[in-house]
Amino acid sequence: MTFQIPCPAEPGMALSEVDTPALLLDLDAFDTNLQRLDTSLEGKQLRVRPHAKSHKCPEIALRQMAHGAVGVCCQKVTEAEAMVAGGIPDVLVSNQVVGPRKIQRLAALAQRARVSVLADDADNVDALNDAAAKAGVRLNVLVEVNVGANRCGVEPGEPARKLAAVVASSSNLHLRGIHAYQGAAQHVRSADERRALIERAVRLVSETLALLHEDGLECEIVTGAGTGTYLMEAGSDVYNEIQPGSYVFMDADYARNLAEDGKPFHAFLHSLFVWTTVMSHTNPGRAVVDAGLKALSVDSGMPLVDEPGAEYLGASDEHGVLRVDDASRYPLGKKIRLIPGHCDPTVNLHDWIVGYRSDTVESVWPITARGALY
Repeated sequence: MTFQIPCPAEPGMALSEVDTPALLLDLDAFDTNLQRLDTSLEGKQLRVRPHAKSHKCPEIALRQMAHGAVGVCCQKVTEAEAMVAGGIPDVLVSNQVVGPRKIQRLAALAQRARVSVLADDADNVDALNDAAAKAGVRLNVLVEVNVGANRCGVEPGEPARKLAAVVASSSNLHLRGIHAYQGAAQHVRSADERRALIERAVRLVSETLALLHEDGLECEIVTGAGTGTYLMEAGSDVYNEIQPGSYVFMDADYARNLAEDGKPFHAFLHSLFVWTTVMSHTNPGRAVVDAGLKALSVDSGMPLVDEPGAEYLGASDEHGVLRVDDASRYPLGKKIRLIPGHCDPTVNLHDWIVGYRSDTVESVWPITARGALY
């Protein structure tokens, strides 16, 4: 007999009835965030390609496309497969795809959708070209340029120029552009410091584009940017596509960034929460909830408690310990919202997103690409 994990909620259910721990999405705040991104980009000739690694949910990706997104970014081939299966026609795997099985699946996916991928190595380019030839497709490739994140990416200037020439000369590949994501800038707290990092990235991209132009290689897309800096790339006149992802949810760590006015980053609303239940309160200054490490990620710090007079102190596998000022406000069975420190890995711990308005469940969406690691 096959066991299937039950869904924690059903549409029409009162929020108080939703089983815990569960991943909640405040649909009013979510809709506001979609609109705020649109408003912030008014008057700019810019493509928006949100990052699906934040939500791993085709239903959310479709709503982003309804707001004008050209497609989505994915980090893994399995994420891209899940998005295409869910109705997304254009995916950029904003990562390197290495290994015969993964590359074969990527090429096969290009038979069903518009697929692009990054490269920073000539041997990998050859492997992509061979797989594309066998699948009878032409893969879109963007040269990833390291503009300061010091993760993946060929160095700007001549190294990027040489790799772009290899891509352009490959019979079954199309050089679509440059990928230049300054990931290290996204959570730098000061807006001035973030701007300095992005200005350096823009300069490096501009210099690289000039070299490609000398060789007759034109880039249809110059893409990158995240929630913490997207307006800076958008105003550069160099980037023509941006990839914010966390803006739809806003986690506790992004909220610690400072905006241009020096106040906490307030461009978007918190819409994503972990719904949890007080399961023990034997100590007058402590409450224990049922959301621990298997329900939320703590790599960017502990979650915030969406209640006054309480602090999430620490997590173990199945428990979260709260410090509480008034234990009487946290009786056994009380349900509270936690704002995760980092939305992306928190989402990957859940099978469902429970969408609600006011105190009523409106929708339950599967996190189709959960666990899509290869």
